[in-house]
Amino acid sequence: MSRYRPPSTPGSKFITAQGYARLQAELDELWRIERPRVTQAVSEAAAQGDRSENAEYTYGKRRLREIDSRVRFLRKRLDGMVVVSQAPSDPDRVFFGAWVTLEDEAGHTRRHRLVGPDEFDAAEGYISLDSPLARALLGRRLDDEISVATPAGERQLVITAIDYEREGG
Repeated sequence: MSRYRPPSTPGSKFITAQGYARLQAELDELWRIERPRVTQAVSEAAAQGDRSENAEYTYGKRRLREIDSRVRFLRKRLDGMVVVSQAPSDPDRVFFGAWVTLEDEAGHTRRHRLVGPDEFDAAEGYISLDSPLARALLGRRLDDEISVATPAGERQLVITAIDYEREGG
């Protein structure tokens, strides 16, 4: 059996202005600060002589490969991104960047924001545009009922609020 794995599809190319700024800051941090620091440490470790038993050298080279890999990924990913910073023309419907409040059958409410796959964060309530929940929400209106497949079975949810906050707010 081959070790080849086809590349995964990168997902939606949409991102919020905050998400783009965060990824750009990560790229700058890696390229301008961390990579030169690790390169210096590897250079110093190499100057100590025997590299075969030098853990600092081995770790540093591994860390450089990780940094270079992440930098390549970020550059390629940021190059094709579409930054969405404007609310849609119809704010009564759910689109990218919307904060959506959902109520389940038991009356519990949850608030989610539809964001790009590079910025989702369950703890913050950010869900990927590519997720089943987000796909079920897209284009829906206030008081619409949606059905979402979950590991526990189908769940019925009602949209109780749609909000498009301005960037930074």
